[in-house]
Amino acid sequence: MTKDVMRFDSVKVFSATMQGDREAMGDRITSWLAANPSVQVVDVSVRQSSDHSFHCLTIILFCVERSPANRA
Repeated sequence: MTKDVMRFDSVKVFSATMQGDREAMGDRITSWLAANPSVQVVDVSVRQSSDHSFHCLTIILFCVERSPANRA
């Protein structure tokens, strides 16, 4: 049996523990993607961890560098 392998050449991690920072994370990710048009996201992982005081949200983008002909 052959298993598909996800290939990526970079990882970008966004993480926040404060409520306002968590709420603004989508805008931060959108801004980063707009500023890095040569990057194509090929997979995403969303993680949450908590203790009695803090709730941490982490979004991990797995990316590949687009070739100049495939940038859009």
